[in-house]
Amino acid sequence: MIIPACEFALIGGSSTLNVDEPEGLALDFVEVKERGLIFDTPFGVSPEFKLVSVYGTDHEKRVLTCRMHGWRQGVTRADASRQIFWVFKNAGVKRILVEGGVGAINHLLRPCDLVIPHDYIDVSVRKDVGLDTQYLLVMRDALCPEIRGFMRTICEQSWAEGRVFDRGVYVNTDGRHFESPAEVQTYKMAGADVVGQSICPEVYLAREIGACYAGIYLVVNYAEGVITPWQHEELEEIFYTQGYALGKILYALIRELPARPTCGCADLRKETLLKGIYTSKAEPEIV
Repeated sequence: MIIPACEFALIGGSSTLNVDEPEGLALDFVEVKERGLIFDTPFGVSPEFKLVSVYGTDHEKRVLTCRMHGWRQGVTRADASRQIFWVFKNAGVKRILVEGGVGAINHLLRPCDLVIPHDYIDVSVRKDVGLDTQYLLVMRDALCPEIRGFMRTICEQSWAEGRVFDRGVYVNTDGRHFESPAEVQTYKMAGADVVGQSICPEVYLAREIGACYAGIYLVVNYAEGVITPWQHEELEEIFYTQGYALGKILYALIRELPARPTCGCADLRKETLLKGIYTSKAEPEIV
């Protein structure tokens, strides 16, 4: 199957998992062009994508979107990430938006707050996850400051369920289990504000393909040992009630983002000094 050319991508996470997006959002400026797009990649068969058009004031924006970070039973998270970003690379994607649910480590946060992280800490073991390219990755400003600025504005205008924080440090763990109170306390001392399981290795892969990357994260519970023990019922209620509002924010964001980035994200990948170590793979046809 031929990979469609797209400038934007949206990776759905746990916060919108119950939403049939974008169809269920009833947005008159969004149109689904194709469904059920599955591609063969060097890392296995990709998850299912949709090709979506978002009509803004300047021009039509083509978006590739998939659900829950591509995670599927029997597929490692590392391979799922590589499959997605290999598709994005060959589609020519330059701007990637993500969302997800997180636990609050910072005791000033509350469930239903939105956090737009500016930095991350990676304590996962998924370190060596790449696409076989020849770049050194500079992880300064790993979460695109330009996209984050638009996120802050739109979230402050549209999010009525809680507060919006335009800075924060996201600590990435492996899961699927939640973290222990001692682990959470360690992350708190390191400066983390929220904890989740999806920002890495995606943030590395985005930089590797020269794309901007940023996310909006819904606080769905307190991390272990913070304020009160999390409740499954509260977690379930947030997941099943807030996804629609968050999905609408993400598509409104795509509509408002400029067609071409003015940030310096693409300049923060450099040619590797280790010439001759990597080999390139054949690229598919793009339309």
